[in-house]
Amino acid sequence: MPITTRLATFNDIPALNELIARSVRRLSTDYYTPAQIESAIKYIFGIDTQLVTDGTYYIAELNDTIAGCGGWSKRNTLYGGDQHKDTEDPLLDPVHDAARIRAFFVNPDFARQGVGRHIINVCEAAARANGFTSFELGATLPGVPLYKAMGYTAVERIDAPLPDGETLGIVKMKKLS
Repeated sequence: MPITTRLATFNDIPALNELIARSVRRLSTDYYTPAQIESAIKYIFGIDTQLVTDGTYYIAELNDTIAGCGGWSKRNTLYGGDQHKDTEDPLLDPVHDAARIRAFFVNPDFARQGVGRHIINVCEAAARANGFTSFELGATLPGVPLYKAMGYTAVERIDAPLPDGETLGIVKMKKLS
């Protein structure tokens, strides 16, 4: 089955938020506690609508089913949806800054079938076409193996505090083009 990719629209957001919650609840259980998962869904994971506005957030489909989503950004935020930030992000300078690889989630029914890799390749190509030569991301623990396999290097472990007292482990990773 070929994976097709298209830009996300604002009409896709409800379905994407459902996909994100399903993805996190099913694919993160070996890495985070149930309380961390629910807290992260509430406070961090979700759609950053700035990516949709910028035309840098993608949906991967298999047989007309959303198999995953993810994007890249020319803005400063490293991770998190709308509920995780207060203001519009400043633009990055592709000469000096790394593009941000953002908000990757795979439909659990299509896990480990190349969906994440496909979207990362699409995002990296688009960022390169916009002048970026390096990439940064804030990986959830389940995503670290994929990003390592794609040439990303871990540079820092971040324990992101959440408003309800939970902490979510995230790994800041980088890659040169």
